[in-house]
Amino acid sequence: MHSTARNIVLVASITLGLAGLGSAFAAEPKSADTKIEQIADVRREAQIMTTYGMNRHLRDFNLSVTVDGNKAVLDGTLQDGVAKDLAEQIAMGVDGIRHVDNRIVVDANYVLPQRVSSERSFGEKVEDATITATIKSKLLWNSNTDGLDIHIDTNNGKVTLSGSVSSDVEKSLAGRIAKESDGVVGVKNELALVNKSDTVMKPQPAAANQQPTMSDAWVTAKVKSSLMLTRGVDSLDIKVTTRDGVVSLQGVVDSTAERELAIRVAQDIRGVKKVDASSLKTS
Repeated sequence: MHSTARNIVLVASITLGLAGLGSAFAAEPKSADTKIEQIADVRREAQIMTTYGMNRHLRDFNLSVTVDGNKAVLDGTLQDGVAKDLAEQIAMGVDGIRHVDNRIVVDANYVLPQRVSSERSFGEKVEDATITATIKSKLLWNSNTDGLDIHIDTNNGKVTLSGSVSSDVEKSLAGRIAKESDGVVGVKNELALVNKSDTVMKPQPAAANQQPTMSDAWVTAKVKSSLMLTRGVDSLDIKVTTRDGVVSLQGVVDSTAERELAIRVAQDIRGVKKVDASSLKTS
């Protein structure tokens, strides 16, 4: 009798234990899923905040982001509605975000918080590096400056050019290319004028004396890139095609000054024989 009772109790205990164990196993995937979702939320928050930190229109403001699943909540204060819309569009562009609750307050009289350090922020360093790379690329693609050994330093959008050139024309051209580049707020042109025989040139391959022929595809790509990287030109309004070195610009731009700038940018690219801008109109 006692043995039977013990067996009944043992079976009941084992049954309850298995039931509890089953519940534990059932709960574990749910807990794991919750952790995965939390990690995904943190990753999206970090992605949005990093983008804000790298954007010149948003990085100086104290904005905050909270992500819960596919929803992002934005808080903080900005000085205009355009920046508020920009913050929302950035959040909406993050993979997995479907809804944005934009609680950012617009206050035209809002005073930016004072920086506790004179050190450049991560976003500013990235933007300065981008500006430097942009100018280097444009100088390299330019038929008049591609062989010059020009050094570029950018700090908070202020560009310093150093090195040597053989004429005022080259110095002026390098300065203009830098000044017209997107994001540049000032240019300090410290290029030194030296005799052409003393000018430091970039190392050239053995066949450097023979000017390479640039393909039409290469020319088109570099003209498009240069237009995109030039302040004062809306590259999206201009269609670029190249045939046998002749570049054709088509589209509608806002002003004569923008049209002339686009033509000059195209003319400066290596491999361009002629620019046909007869189909580039002004509005």
